[in-house]
Amino acid sequence: MFQWKKLGKVFAPQEVTGRPWLKAFAQAPATLIFDDFVRVYFSCRPPADENGQFVSYSAWVDLDRKDLFKILRVAEQPILPLGGLGEFDEFGTYPVSVARDGDVVRAWYAGWTRCESVPFNVAIGTAVSTDQGENFTRIGCGPVIGYSPDEPFVMSGPKIRRFNGQWQLFYIAGRKWKHVDGRAEPVYKIRMATSEDGIHWHKQNRDLIESRLEEDEAQASPDVFYANGKYHMFFCYRYSSFYRSKQFGYRIGYASSDNLIDWVRDDSKAGIDVSEQGWDAEMISYPHVFEIDGKTFMAYLGDGVGREGFGLAELQGELK
Repeated sequence: MFQWKKLGKVFAPQEVTGRPWLKAFAQAPATLIFDDFVRVYFSCRPPADENGQFVSYSAWVDLDRKDLFKILRVAEQPILPLGGLGEFDEFGTYPVSVARDGDVVRAWYAGWTRCESVPFNVAIGTAVSTDQGENFTRIGCGPVIGYSPDEPFVMSGPKIRRFNGQWQLFYIAGRKWKHVDGRAEPVYKIRMATSEDGIHWHKQNRDLIESRLEEDEAQASPDVFYANGKYHMFFCYRYSSFYRSKQFGYRIGYASSDNLIDWVRDDSKAGIDVSEQGWDAEMISYPHVFEIDGKTFMAYLGDGVGREGFGLAELQGELK
């Protein structure tokens, strides 16, 4: 069993000034490690427009490597502009995952567009940075992973990894939409694709994690790392209905694998749950695990799926 010690909330978007596009949410934290600081990418929103509609952007905050609660810099502008008319990312980017590739930093991100019968649809695009991950440029106007007969909608939650000389992209794919109290709610499952170049992908076309709560359990944020001879995945999951409440809200789960394809789920080993009170008392979600200077941390979201920021927990003991 993993045991995580919660350290508290690190970053709250409400405390940032001078950036009207960054007013709420710091969702889906993902790190890029530098010599003196840790850059944490996240997704955020400005206030709704006059019609009550939102857009979302992705940005970053730099944390002092020696003191992860010391904020050094916050992005002056989004890492990517919104897509053009009719493009897959016209209304937002959320979430994003980054990795170094030689002299550049590459990003895989979910771009979303508004729909009529359901709130949104999502596909996965990619972009490149030549300034150490401060700003990115899309490789094109369309996604690299879009809808298909087996994965018809909501292609989202990309987490990029590189194992055994190959790119692995863990992501979620929509299974169905459900009508709940007059609104459409998505159900999605965790999947994986592999690539030699990060652009052309071979999908495994199978769900990786079995459902536990119910058949329509929704799963997200599959964060994978390798330690002590096997692969570990932390992810989040929720009920398909009324998940904005404490009783049915997001929780963090765990699974392990020997081959990246066949996974054994055991949430009892996750070692982290909601707090009795405070900013993460209703839900915890979107885990991201990273190691620096001999310590292992988990960045994660609290109540409202990160509306008021993200926090950190530190692993007690060693990775097993």
